[in-house]
Amino acid sequence: MDHYLELFSRHMQEGGSAEGKREFLEIGRLAGQFPAARSRRDGIDAEISVWCSNDYLGMGQHPLVLAATREALDEYGAGAGGSRNIGGTNHYHVLLEKELADLHGKADALLFTSGYTANDGSLSVLAGRLGNCVVFSDEMNHASIIDGLRHSGAEKRIFRHNDTVHLEELISATDPDRPKMIVTESVYSMAGDVAPLAEISRIARKHGAMTFLDEVHAVGMYGPEGAGIAAGLGIADEFTVIMGTLAKGFGTTGGYVAGPAELIDAVRGFSRSFIFTTALPPAVVAGALAAVRHLRASDAERHRLRENARLTHRLLREHGIPFVSDESHIVSVFVGDDELAKRISGLLLERHGVYVQAINAPSVRPGQEILRSAPGAVHEPSEIRKFVAALDEIWQELGLTRAPDPRRPATTDG
Repeated sequence: MDHYLELFSRHMQEGGSAEGKREFLEIGRLAGQFPAARSRRDGIDAEISVWCSNDYLGMGQHPLVLAATREALDEYGAGAGGSRNIGGTNHYHVLLEKELADLHGKADALLFTSGYTANDGSLSVLAGRLGNCVVFSDEMNHASIIDGLRHSGAEKRIFRHNDTVHLEELISATDPDRPKMIVTESVYSMAGDVAPLAEISRIARKHGAMTFLDEVHAVGMYGPEGAGIAAGLGIADEFTVIMGTLAKGFGTTGGYVAGPAELIDAVRGFSRSFIFTTALPPAVVAGALAAVRHLRASDAERHRLRENARLTHRLLREHGIPFVSDESHIVSVFVGDDELAKRISGLLLERHGVYVQAINAPSVRPGQEILRSAPGAVHEPSEIRKFVAALDEIWQELGLTRAPDPRRPATTDG
């Protein structure tokens, strides 16, 4: 046994600081007060402000969501009681799937326990059962997409990030009679940049390719009723399958795919990550349903998110603090060094009570480290000004480069 333990210990040591042991900050988000949270370090509690949450619109703390969750919890208990196939399908699952299908203008939708399993489980079926399929995948696509395509067994060709010229070169060189699928995200989670969806759609139509669009960092936050970037461009119907999450804009947990009934039926019938797992708890689904319905009717949260992102971008430019992209609400401050990113993150927390996670490999490539901030709808403009002032103070103290033109970090495809 000692030999095995030593082997894994050596793996961690050889990984170096970028891929070695990860440390997690213990926090407790304060219901009704977010972005305020309690942090526990060395047995001591302190109040902090969270600047890297994926609960972008604060729906995880919204009174309607909490009330719906409590009501379903009191009525149905804590768990679903089984898989969706065996005793675990509650009426809330059915209602939410219908709501999500309607949100995206699709015939059907299917819930998964997470966004990760939604991508993995649906792509393994859709790409794997087409037969002789070639998948064209953006090099920055999420690990869950990468794993889903690996599990599908389909041939995969990687196009350079958001490079539609390269995509068209690859697809034009492929046998026109072979089934084809293009897989992309709309908003990319580390850089915060946005895919050229209209051009990707044009290429798909020209070459008869099926399309799979991951709108995880867009649903709830962009487009009419929060239906995403493609819906905002008026081209959602040009994407065969739209995948989303309940864990970000909608503030709860879970993932889903929406698309033609025939495809969703196939995923429902063959996806291992859907079939062989316990269903989402009804209370969670009820909360997610309340969030989706609220955001379909309310633009207020989306408006605040846009305004806060614009203010953050403007203030960072004024102070010469480099960031990656101004295309979305994800504001990634570029550092470019693992230890330095951790140091800046630590100083923000210790001196200013500001929590922004330093992001290193494998989430970004070595040398492309960032501080991934997400000024959400719940942040006040005064808090944003204090956040940027704190960054500016640290930038000056450490003698860091002031760069008006941000550099772009990149994730890796495995």
